[in-house]
Amino acid sequence: MESTDTSRLWEELEETGTVTSQTFSEAWAKKYLQKLVEQDDIAAALSHSQMAAEIAKTLMQALRTTSAQAWAKTEALLSQEMVRHQIDIRLIDPWAVAKDAYHIYEITLDAYAQQIAPPKLSTLIAADLGQIRRKYTVDDPRLIGFVSMQFHYSEQMLLSLTPQTQRSLLSQYFKVIDDHLYMPLQRAYQAAAQHQYDAPQLQAVRRLVPLCSEIATKVVARVLNSNPGYQCHSGLLSDSNIQISSVRDVEMFQVYLWVCVLENNISAIQQELFPLCVMLYPRLNVRWELVRQLIHLLEVEICFHLDSQQATYFTPYYDALWSMFSPQVFPE
Repeated sequence: MESTDTSRLWEELEETGTVTSQTFSEAWAKKYLQKLVEQDDIAAALSHSQMAAEIAKTLMQALRTTSAQAWAKTEALLSQEMVRHQIDIRLIDPWAVAKDAYHIYEITLDAYAQQIAPPKLSTLIAADLGQIRRKYTVDDPRLIGFVSMQFHYSEQMLLSLTPQTQRSLLSQYFKVIDDHLYMPLQRAYQAAAQHQYDAPQLQAVRRLVPLCSEIATKVVARVLNSNPGYQCHSGLLSDSNIQISSVRDVEMFQVYLWVCVLENNISAIQQELFPLCVMLYPRLNVRWELVRQLIHLLEVEICFHLDSQQATYFTPYYDALWSMFSPQVFPE
């Protein structure tokens, strides 16, 4: 301990009138240990930053390989769906998808290495991801399913190469990608911009935005409780990775509902969400009954957080979702 620290400590103790040999010794020891803790914190922060930089470097080196492997898995999963849905194969260029993915992961891993907070990352890549969504949905909205699976498999592989202690943190950065890629957030922003600030539809959506993850987590928990032991394509519904994907899907449904309310139009669900679900869910072994449970529970949760007038703005789109995924359309 420096002499100035000792003198200052002594002055503080004199002012309180509590100076004794014992109290000074205890205070000096505590001050000394506090210095050690501070040094440990500095060292830990430096070590953490160095670790993040090394992990990011390793993942960047593996990105080309994981990208190729991810596309192979995507094709294996969805090649039959391209034929069944009569999707023009010329509209999807694997090299272009890989290039777009590489660009996004390059920015993301650099942000992780520099310990830039995930919300800040969102501002860095939101526009690029919005452009990617537009590029792959302009000719055929179903193409976003291929792009989404490319990113999904890439993230799984990159996380598998990440030390266990860092996976949770890195997942937060990858979630920023998922939010803007899977969900029509840019379309929601554009639709919101067409409303006056105090428009009732906008107020209803604004009420729900900060509750999106909370609502999704509750819905997934209740679906899981009703379907214990359910096996999806990638594992049990109760597996942590499956739960993360399930929460993301429920968040996606919510954003599509927001878009419909703000646009006063069902087209986002009809042209994007429904075809995407029809193409992906059977391949992922997601039963339509689970989707119906999701829709029902989502309506319950959203209505709980809105007043009766606000809830009416969502009713036509709940009803449309229920009809589109009903047992009459999709008998198990």
